[in-house]
Amino acid sequence: MAADPHDAPASRAARLSTGVGIALALAAVVAVGRAQAGLLSGSSRLVAWTWFPDLGPSLAFHLDGLSALFVLLIGGIGALVLLYSSRYLHAHPDVVRGQIFLTLFMLSMLGLVLADDVILLFVFWELTTITSYLLIGFENEKPGARRAALQALLVTCSGGLALLVGLLLLAHVGGSFRISEWDVGVFTAHPFYPAILILVLLGAFTKSAQIPFHFWLPNAMAAPTPVSAYLHSATMVKAGVYLLARLQPTLGGTDAWFYTLTVVGAATALWGSLQALRQTDLKLALAQTTVMGLGILVLFLGSNSALAAKAAVTFLIVHALYKSALFLVVGIIDHASGTRDVTLLGGLGRAMPRTALAAGVAALSMAGLPPLLGFIGKELAYESALALAGWPFLLVTVLVLSNALVFAVALLVAYQPFWGPPPDPPRTLHPAPFAMLLGPLLIAGLGLAFGLAPSFTGHVLIEPAVSAVRGLPSPVSLSLWHGWNAPLALSLVTIVLGLGIYRLRAPLVAATGAIAARLPWTGDRAYDATLVGLQTLARIQTAVLQGGSLRGYLATSFATIVVAIGGVLAVHRAFAWPTGGESVPPTAWAVAVLILAGTAVASVTGSRLAAIAALGVVGVGVSLLFLIFSAPDVAMTQLMVETLFVVIASVALLRLPALRGPELRSRAGRTRDAALGLAVGSVVATLLLAVLTVPLDPMLGDWFVRQSVVEGHGRNVVNVILVDFRALDTLGEITVVAVAAMAAYALLKLAPPATRPKGDRR
Repeated sequence: MAADPHDAPASRAARLSTGVGIALALAAVVAVGRAQAGLLSGSSRLVAWTWFPDLGPSLAFHLDGLSALFVLLIGGIGALVLLYSSRYLHAHPDVVRGQIFLTLFMLSMLGLVLADDVILLFVFWELTTITSYLLIGFENEKPGARRAALQALLVTCSGGLALLVGLLLLAHVGGSFRISEWDVGVFTAHPFYPAILILVLLGAFTKSAQIPFHFWLPNAMAAPTPVSAYLHSATMVKAGVYLLARLQPTLGGTDAWFYTLTVVGAATALWGSLQALRQTDLKLALAQTTVMGLGILVLFLGSNSALAAKAAVTFLIVHALYKSALFLVVGIIDHASGTRDVTLLGGLGRAMPRTALAAGVAALSMAGLPPLLGFIGKELAYESALALAGWPFLLVTVLVLSNALVFAVALLVAYQPFWGPPPDPPRTLHPAPFAMLLGPLLIAGLGLAFGLAPSFTGHVLIEPAVSAVRGLPSPVSLSLWHGWNAPLALSLVTIVLGLGIYRLRAPLVAATGAIAARLPWTGDRAYDATLVGLQTLARIQTAVLQGGSLRGYLATSFATIVVAIGGVLAVHRAFAWPTGGESVPPTAWAVAVLILAGTAVASVTGSRLAAIAALGVVGVGVSLLFLIFSAPDVAMTQLMVETLFVVIASVALLRLPALRGPELRSRAGRTRDAALGLAVGSVVATLLLAVLTVPLDPMLGDWFVRQSVVEGHGRNVVNVILVDFRALDTLGEITVVAVAAMAAYALLKLAPPATRPKGDRR
């Protein structure tokens, strides 16, 4: 073996970032380990702090059997992946950034599985999306990494938005933001249940790569191998599975829940296993089997039986252990040989015996062979499928075929690179440091240890989680030998079929490839078509709504007001004339005539200066109306604004072109503008008249009157509202106006003086 040219000492910052991440991961594992005794007795731990007392959400965290299992997986595998990554990426210039992102992702996942408040859960849910985006796009100089990161972000964020609405509806129906406070019996009978189910499943399916959202996960293999091992096998993609398991007592038990999860999970499992067999890149093969594993988990969570929950939780542990170990092994192969292409690999077993050992043990669990925990998980899966009412034959067929395909992939990953014929010429190998070997050896060893100690595994790890999933105590007893029965027979069929598929891999790959090539649509193509459609729509919308004409912008805005508000008024027949009230004084009628005259002049004049002066008359008339109806402060504000408007606009005229153009001279254009103006005025007047028919509730006004002196130290209620109660709003408005003024000044300052046509009346 040649020496690894990158075996330089890690920088201090890299060691620090790695040490902090590992310490946090181990602290989480130790904390859960200390609480495990209480969890075994059926108790749980809940801590909460006030977050938004007036709105309801709180910083509430709940530790039970399900969340404890996820914390152990997230923290335990996270610590080993961080150690592995410190050597895998140590020659990368951004290794510190990578370690920080991994740690942030780990903390986000820990927060997600511990959150008891649905708003807090959603915050951590989106934090995992953002941090995974940063990790997938870690090598951002590569176009493939950028595309994969954006794809994962858009798909999972879209589902996240749906999930947010679903969580809010859950909180509304449950009467609390806290999951632990819900009465699980009220949800399935509620009228909102179908909407909640659809929204929650969209969030879970996009996160856990279920059909038709499965395509983003294999593409995310553009991330470095440690990221793939952590995010896309053991943690992030299981966030959707965790959500389904957490909400099964709340939303499960209905036909809609059962059939949706069963059908989608079975289809995803079968498709993922078929696609895995076609891959020559070892990471892509493992990624597709991850899709298969997630489908299996979703399938079993569709049933509310104790056996299905036991099968799901057991396979959750099995999959996390063997898949993370094999991803790390593939990283070592890539590090040592410079390739992940299985057709270019072979004969590595003698040069890399410890890596081959880790790969072999993990692959045995993946293939479901005794005495690994994977064998127990596969037996439970078959037993559960046989017990499911309705479709046992169909589900068993799907499971056997999927497991046989995965068996063949396990041989492809663990046998071909190490014990297959070596390439010619042989590849130069770089030894893997111990920090990279420790992770896969330890994780694969846990799969063996848990299989050899099924009683401990079932009682300590699986039973508390199953009880949390089902919402009631559920004893679990595991064993390696259940006697000669149907699940064992199915396991033997799986092994024989898997060996046959491995031997006939070439023609099967050709056949499935030909079928896939003839498919009119795939998830990836649909994603690309969706992006192209959105961009096309944006271009059309921009051309229509932002064509560069201020007149067009105003016409569109006013037309929207007429259609939206006028349509609502028409549908609800809100046309009403207020009765009673004070009579309008003659002076107000006179001012109204003045306003109408100013409006008429502004509409027909061809001089911009005359139009602005006429609009100033309208503004002064409005100020007089405020004064007549005893609002002197508002009248003064209106008068000052109108004065400033006339002065500033008049100065700006020196830089503006003449008020001429085809639309201005066109009678059709004038008619259209007049009709639009009358429509807007009629809608606003109708709305105001309708408002006047509604009894006025003085509660809010009385509150401001009472509090203006006490809280705002002022007797002018309007000023106190603007300056104190709405201080930030007022500051924002001032900021917007100031920025707009500076932008207008810059445009006028930089623009050349306008050439005035002959006869310009300004």
